[in-house]
Amino acid sequence: MTYAVEVLIVAAIYGGLAASAHLLPAINPAATPLWPPTGVALALVLLRGYRIWPAILLGTIAPYFITDRSFLEFGAAGIGILLAAFAGAWLIERWSNGCQTFATPSGVAKFALLSMAPTTMISSLIALAGFILVNEPGIFDAVVAGLTWWLADAAATLVIAPVIVLWAMMPLRISSRWDLLEAIAVCALAGIIGIVAYSPLIGSDLISSDLDVPLPHRSLLGFLALLPLIWAALRGNRCTVATAALIFTAMAVWGFAVGNDPFPKVDPNGALLSLLVLSISVSAPPLALAAAIATRQSIEAHLRSVQDQLNSQLERKTVALGNVRRHFQSLIEGVVDYAIFALDQEGHVTSWNSTAQKITGYTPEEIIGKHFGIFYRPDERRAGSPAHALESAIERGKHEVEGWRIRKNGTPFFITGSVASSRDDAGNLIGFISILRDATERRDAEEKLVQAREQLAMSQKMEAIGKLTGGIAHDFNNLLMIIGGSAQIFTRLLDPKLPRAIEAIQTAAKRGESLTRQLLTFSRHQHLSPTVVDLNAAIKNMRTMIESSLRGNIVYDENVGEGTAPVKVDLAELELAIVNIAVNARDAMPSGGTFNLSVHAVTADQETGGDRRAKAFFAIALGDTGTGIPPHLLSKMFDPFFTTKEVGKGTGLGLSQVYGFAHQAGGTVTADSKVGQGTTITIYLPSCADEQIASKELAAARAKARQAPRPTVLVVDDSPEVADVTSSLFEHLGYDTIYRDSAEAALKLLEGGTKIDLVFSDIVMPGTIDGVGLAREVRSRYPGLPIALTTGYSDAAKAAPPNLRILRKPFDTEALRDFIQDLAPPRSTRSSGVPLASGATDALKRPSIG
Repeated sequence: MTYAVEVLIVAAIYGGLAASAHLLPAINPAATPLWPPTGVALALVLLRGYRIWPAILLGTIAPYFITDRSFLEFGAAGIGILLAAFAGAWLIERWSNGCQTFATPSGVAKFALLSMAPTTMISSLIALAGFILVNEPGIFDAVVAGLTWWLADAAATLVIAPVIVLWAMMPLRISSRWDLLEAIAVCALAGIIGIVAYSPLIGSDLISSDLDVPLPHRSLLGFLALLPLIWAALRGNRCTVATAALIFTAMAVWGFAVGNDPFPKVDPNGALLSLLVLSISVSAPPLALAAAIATRQSIEAHLRSVQDQLNSQLERKTVALGNVRRHFQSLIEGVVDYAIFALDQEGHVTSWNSTAQKITGYTPEEIIGKHFGIFYRPDERRAGSPAHALESAIERGKHEVEGWRIRKNGTPFFITGSVASSRDDAGNLIGFISILRDATERRDAEEKLVQAREQLAMSQKMEAIGKLTGGIAHDFNNLLMIIGGSAQIFTRLLDPKLPRAIEAIQTAAKRGESLTRQLLTFSRHQHLSPTVVDLNAAIKNMRTMIESSLRGNIVYDENVGEGTAPVKVDLAELELAIVNIAVNARDAMPSGGTFNLSVHAVTADQETGGDRRAKAFFAIALGDTGTGIPPHLLSKMFDPFFTTKEVGKGTGLGLSQVYGFAHQAGGTVTADSKVGQGTTITIYLPSCADEQIASKELAAARAKARQAPRPTVLVVDDSPEVADVTSSLFEHLGYDTIYRDSAEAALKLLEGGTKIDLVFSDIVMPGTIDGVGLAREVRSRYPGLPIALTTGYSDAAKAAPPNLRILRKPFDTEALRDFIQDLAPPRSTRSSGVPLASGATDALKRPSIG
């Protein structure tokens, strides 16, 4: 729509200009409205491009409807003007910088030449062809008409096109009010001169017919128009020059129309030639001069701007240089750690700062003019060390120095620094700059530091050995706790718990055998021994092993039901598979996260693909919140020796073992992963609901005889064997025991409202809360509940508060009895979530021997 409106507006204006030519008397029988539209068409194409052609063509043909000329004649004229405008615009774009052609004198000259030929020649020839086809004139008349049209088009183009282009390219902002007044004055003066020189008003009744008497040759006054034009040109105002030339030429055309001097009607060709010469004279030369002046003004303004910038930069550089000199002098005098002095080409001292005097003891008066070799030891001077330092500085530009020098009082001092050569802009040597520092104290400090580092290394080595010993002692104390506690039970041969003690000793003794068997299973050299086991109970028993495979910044979340989930597997292989997945999850979560394990029942066609003969499966889903695995690597997860870990961080056999175990057990394994969200590996094991579970621990636990209510002790330890022995000792002293393997599980038990009379916890435990943290939580939540700690690791007790009692491992029944007797419960009332049985306090102080 915008384009259509633009075309209609341009066509209306252009058509009006074309029709205005018919208002003027015809110079010859072939007069056509060509000369105003040609210049307008060229300007429009330069400004708006070739897309404006419909407006030009429509505006050219529009006068056909208000005249009696033939359509062929108008069509030829329109096509001629359009082609001429296209040709002229293309040549000006290629040869004279397009719309900027009026910016330089050469551009104005090129525009004038291109307007004369071929632009107006093309329009005149095509219009002449249409005229010949319609009127069939003689050869002489055709030549005269073509020449007339060419001259008319050329004159109009030279005058009209610059005005349109320059005003269209001119910025809307006016530089100043005086420039505007000056432009108006120049245009008005040019118009007045044109009226006086050429208009029919002079000598008519409108003004006075007597003016013909004193102005018989008034047309000569037209030359006065050069004065305002040249003035505007010298001011560099191209728009004013072009506008004034157009106004003056319009006055001349007015006189040309009525036949006033110097455009007599008796000689139309001569009159037209005079009009062409006048148009060129008042348009092209002043416009070229204005372009030259404008270019010069622009260059002068740019040069003044550059000069101002250079002057400003030079001023800033001069000020900066002065500041640098002052700063440099202040720096040299203000340096308190370095001796800075200058040497001439032979090595004599020429300048001396205060620090140099402080270090060497020489004042400027004592040292300036002397050779700097005075600072060297006698043996170095004999060996030529000062001269060698200067030669090295000349050759390399800088010579590093380090060694012992002699002060004025004869005492030695150790220095570090350099001697650098100083050259002028031409590269000639003008002297040397020496910068030295007294490093005597630093050298002594370095020697002491070496000794301190040796002592620190020895201390760190002993500390590391101590930590290693403490860690080993913790594990061995747990084993000793098992063996020692069980041995005490052996002394009571009639004790009914003797079988459990024997079983605990056997479990501790077979740890090495179990580790060897797991290694053999991993290498696939161990025959499988599948048994029917309770999957839920088996996974719960693996909690300690799984948590030990993770890091402290990883939370282990277990969702295993209480019901029986019987499967027939090799339990060791199952443990190894779960540990392998846990280790992979740990490596995928370097910054911590959550490791989830859940067990749920599925059918064969639900998730396992429906190709298994068994219809019921138990799915063990193990998920992490780690980095995830890209989709193109997901299919290779279970390939042997395939790993995404760094070299030396993995063998690529972990998930292969999981895959082989699942399929050997009659199930399968799947993997689901999203990059950045984590990985879930699901092991499907077939259900064996019809077979008898081999383990009888659950039935034994259910068949346990309930005795009369006794005080209950909550035993918290990450080692089931140690907890079993501790529970036996407590039960021998007359207590019931409840076991939890972590502080989190103990707090969860207390939150459930279970009756507990004493909490007895190990300090060193995996997870986010250790024994000391558990004690703080219990004292905060349940102020009336007694809590005691135990440990076999001496460093672990350092974090415990002084008012918290700690029993050292290993301990026996007597030590435990004495420890409980000395343990006095707090006086504050217990919380409602942990009820205290009647007589519990007395039981803690005086436990029954049973």
